[in-house]
Amino acid sequence: MRSQIGQRLRGNLDELSSHNLLKVEQEIVSPQSTHIYLRALGERDLLNMCANNYLGLSNHPALVRAAHAGLERHGFGMSSVRFICGTHSVHRALESRLSSYLRTEDTILFGSCFDANAGLFEALLDADDAVISDSLNHASIIDGIRLCKAKRFRYANNDMRQLEQALREASNCRTVLVVTDGVFSMDGAAANLPGICDLAKRHGALVMVDDSHAVGFVGPEGRGTPARYGLEDRIDILTGTLGKALGGASGGYVSGRGEIVSWLRQRARPYLFSNSLMPAICEASLAAIDLAEKADDLRQNLSARTGQLRQGMTDLGFHVLGSDHPIVPVMTGDAAVAVQIAEYLCARDILVVPFSYPVVPDGAARIRMQVSAAHRTDDIERVIAAFRTAKTDLGV
Repeated sequence: MRSQIGQRLRGNLDELSSHNLLKVEQEIVSPQSTHIYLRALGERDLLNMCANNYLGLSNHPALVRAAHAGLERHGFGMSSVRFICGTHSVHRALESRLSSYLRTEDTILFGSCFDANAGLFEALLDADDAVISDSLNHASIIDGIRLCKAKRFRYANNDMRQLEQALREASNCRTVLVVTDGVFSMDGAAANLPGICDLAKRHGALVMVDDSHAVGFVGPEGRGTPARYGLEDRIDILTGTLGKALGGASGGYVSGRGEIVSWLRQRARPYLFSNSLMPAICEASLAAIDLAEKADDLRQNLSARTGQLRQGMTDLGFHVLGSDHPIVPVMTGDAAVAVQIAEYLCARDILVVPFSYPVVPDGAARIRMQVSAAHRTDDIERVIAAFRTAKTDLGV
């Protein structure tokens, strides 16, 4: 039996490798930043264009100091789940700070946003309810929905006609929840929150937004996609991460209506059965929120560098998805071409990652770049110049 599964998995891995679909982890030997060192490449300095480090806070001195101080005050870990003896005062402080920052009633912390989304639906919905999900929602939302017994509907990305049809079909259900990413991670495109909220209100549905790729840098004070559209009071559930713009460590949350958060404390399985978040991470996250709230200068540079990269790639004739988000997907269509370009740029000390099926639809291969507020004008010029020569040298 052991040899059978070993042979099967080895065959599967060989198949992935033969189609250039095998994921190879790049081992970093420096702090996360816009310039990093990879073990496999020795001492070469690589320009990093593929981290979720939107505000450039992953190695910010204020966060490092806060984490050090947290270790000294609170120790290393809690060795317990929250409801036994794993709730520290700093957990409560971070939950309260997130609620005030996001303009919500209450917040509950999880080990990651994946855990938050995995625990949410099963706790809130059962066979009498319905959940309606955008087709491009994150895998954590898809997996979370699979765990609940609610009726499931899916609408094409940002297609308000299909959403309204699903709302009509779900009209006899007790509770109807419409779920969307605030920004779709592979496309860099924002959800049509005004349209979603209008339809949900018309049909008496709740709205949930996973704002992982927006909180900290989108909207006033970086409060996210709902704040960008002035819709904070119309979002019932907001999930997000501390692992991207807000410091880049780990941790996620569900924020929103008080009774929803209170019920999740009683029934959300990833919360009930996982160790509580490391206190030092909470201290650093508090510092990150303080920085993000006042970081208009960082957001301005992030917007300028994003516009510079998007315009430069468009001028070169590349098809770029999205409009103004620092996720910049450069479409190649062909997976082999995406790999070729990524290898070409790596040889010129620029790190990008190609994405192809099954991470994205077949025939929709791309190189997804991500801009940071810590990138400089000359960093972006260097990337554009490398793509320019790649077009000639590779014939793409």
